[in-house]
Amino acid sequence: MRLKEALRIEQPIRLALVGAGGKSTTLFTLGKELGQSVILTASTHLAIEETKLADQHVVIEQGFSYDKVKSLLGMGITLFTGKATERDFRVAGLGFEDLQKLWHLAEEKECHLLVEADGSRRLPVKAPADHEPPIPQWVDMVAVSVGLSCLGKPVDDEHVFRTDNFLKLSGLTQGQILNSEAVVKVLSHENGGLKNIPSTAKRVAILNQVDTPAQHETAVAMADELLEVFDMVLVNSYKMATPETGSVQGVYERVAGIILAAGDSTRYGVPKALLDWRGKPFVRHVAETALCSGLSPVSVVLGAVIDPIRDVLFDLPVHFVINENWAKGQSTSVAKGIDSLKDYVGGAVVLMADQPQIPRELIHSLREIHSTTLAPITTPMTQGRRSSPVLMDRKMFDELKMLSGDTGGRSIFNKHTVLNLPWNNPDDLFDIDTPDDYQRLLNLRVDNPDG
Repeated sequence: MRLKEALRIEQPIRLALVGAGGKSTTLFTLGKELGQSVILTASTHLAIEETKLADQHVVIEQGFSYDKVKSLLGMGITLFTGKATERDFRVAGLGFEDLQKLWHLAEEKECHLLVEADGSRRLPVKAPADHEPPIPQWVDMVAVSVGLSCLGKPVDDEHVFRTDNFLKLSGLTQGQILNSEAVVKVLSHENGGLKNIPSTAKRVAILNQVDTPAQHETAVAMADELLEVFDMVLVNSYKMATPETGSVQGVYERVAGIILAAGDSTRYGVPKALLDWRGKPFVRHVAETALCSGLSPVSVVLGAVIDPIRDVLFDLPVHFVINENWAKGQSTSVAKGIDSLKDYVGGAVVLMADQPQIPRELIHSLREIHSTTLAPITTPMTQGRRSSPVLMDRKMFDELKMLSGDTGGRSIFNKHTVLNLPWNNPDDLFDIDTPDDYQRLLNLRVDNPDG
């Protein structure tokens, strides 16, 4: 996947990149992907050889007129920096006033504006000094980069920039071996990776230099932890990149769970969501599976029956959404659940309250395949038929909010690319529509009865 798609950039972006481990490569790669109208600059020093990666390099000196360079914009990456220094083969970064002028220029010309706002002396990992990083307050997104080539290396000046600061934040000692826990701790620290990020900016962590299966496995585990404080985590490898597929190996965002439990289901004498299976109500099984699968937040959409379902979920960290229009069809519950989600959510798994046997491995598989594709719709397929639960990417949310009738989200399947996840066990996927279905469920042998 390309960086542009992974970062979900659809309109002119104001992005600052900080941290270490491949920042400049990431910034110039993204600039190339974004096309012809890109302003790239730095609030810190940049290596002179990196300036050659731009289509045009403009040096800002005293008395510089920004009006004179407007004609250059729209012809690829236009790099703006200060003058070259004589000692260390670097160009100077721009100060606050010049960055403000570039921001206004980008607004006027509707350009992307990318800012390298940190230095790391080409080392894979760092912790910021007191004066770092100089992030402009008007950015929409801040990406914090780290190179996982640091893992297994000692904490010293050869592998870590600002070693003393890193030791202080990570709790490691000089010469100790760097592990993923220490890197996550520094990235998640308010004086580490989160330092100086504007409150209105989207937070992205980029795990660069993920070039082996073992590194990929480590990066995925780190992503789950980093999503506690970041809105998105990218797993990236330039060694494995191709022009066709790009460099991003995985995109990890919070994926919500929406449990549809608003129907009346009077044919059973009790609401279907409250039918017993292995000592627990159906909806309790589904909620526990959603939570154990890492879905967050988990919302339960209620309608015909409210208090009894709330009562059986009282001790679980789920949110309740009331659908007053439940009788108008299942789609109204889907729309209500989607509408309750925050902007940081990258997708949602829609679960049915009458599928208590859904294994957490299925949800993990849906999330993993979605992370590598960002497909609009991902659904399990068994015996040639699609089934629930369905993972909907956030690009589908606006359309899902407009659904009507009793079709759920299936009415939009013909309009979009649907990625099918083959699933070999049909017993995991059937729902309870008849007494025979219920008996089939009661007869199941389940290896993981706790969900």
